[in-house]
Amino acid sequence: MLKSHYFFALSLSEGTKEYINACMEPMRLDGSFKKWVHPEDYHLTLAFLGSADELGPVMDNVGRLAHPSFPLTLSGFGTFGKSESPRILWMGVEPSGMLHRLRDLVYGACEDAGFQLDQRPFSPHITVGRKWNGEYSFSQEWLNEFQPAERHMFTATEVVLYHTHPDRLPKYEAVHTIPLQAN
Repeated sequence: MLKSHYFFALSLSEGTKEYINACMEPMRLDGSFKKWVHPEDYHLTLAFLGSADELGPVMDNVGRLAHPSFPLTLSGFGTFGKSESPRILWMGVEPSGMLHRLRDLVYGACEDAGFQLDQRPFSPHITVGRKWNGEYSFSQEWLNEFQPAERHMFTATEVVLYHTHPDRLPKYEAVHTIPLQAN
């Protein structure tokens, strides 16, 4: 049985999820990746907690954070993993000092609650596909054919604690929502 886990993330508006999903459709039809993320599961991870028995202290810590809502702009598709067969396909966001500040606050609040978190540098993205499945090696030229022609802007309005249910779709359940302050 797959183990469930928890993570804090920025939720995305329905309009943003629809935009990403529309951008994904040509790649899905191409069958280039083995697994596609359900559109309702699109999010931008801030801190991955893993499995947890006690969430009260971390929800309290993150809930006390005061941070304003802020705009973000999607920047196009990219990948993580081997250049010839990436393991993750993602939609990125343009650099944002507000996003990095919020991530640092959430990350610190989680560590203060006793969680051991990933130490890799923060690379903001929205995972949309997994495991290259093409009949040929992946290439940046292939990916460039699918890049959106227009940028999409949205406002980050809430941090959500998600619980993963690996055996269902959509697989992320919002457990606790922390609104960001309106500007």
